[in-house]
Parts: sequence; C-alpha cells; structure tokens
Amino acid sequence: MASAQPVVIYPPDGEGGRRVRIDDAIVGRAFSVQGIARFMQEAGLQEFDEMDVVRSGLIEWRGGGPDVWAH
Repeated sequence: MASAQPVVIYPPDGEGGRRVRIDDAIVGRAFSVQGIARFMQEAGLQEFDEMDVVRSGLIEWRGGGPDVWAH
C-alpha cells in the first residue's frame, strides 16, 4: 500500500540511520531529526526545522516516531 504522506521515514538500521523517502525517491539516511529537516529543506521547504519534522502531517514514521533512532 502506498503512503498517503509524501515523506516516509523508515525504521532505524543497525547503525541508527533511517532512510528518508520524499515523494518516490530515497534521498538518503538521516541520523537525527535535524538530518530529516535538512532533507526537507533541500526538497524545497527551506523554513522546515526540527519542530516541523516532529509535528508535520506530511511525514509517515515507520518503526517508531521521531524519538526512535536505535535498531
């Protein structure tokens, strides 16, 4: 089933990184909420910050929310 949100944060891997998908492309791995904010800024949401990441309805968190970074 496809996600209704344009951003998907996948579960943490063995190194604590989480793959980040924006639209249909994996844009990289983030190791913190700040890293996700950077990916969002690079995607055109320049004003997006860490609090926006935590509160945004644009993001689907898989395998735990913004406070889960360990596998």
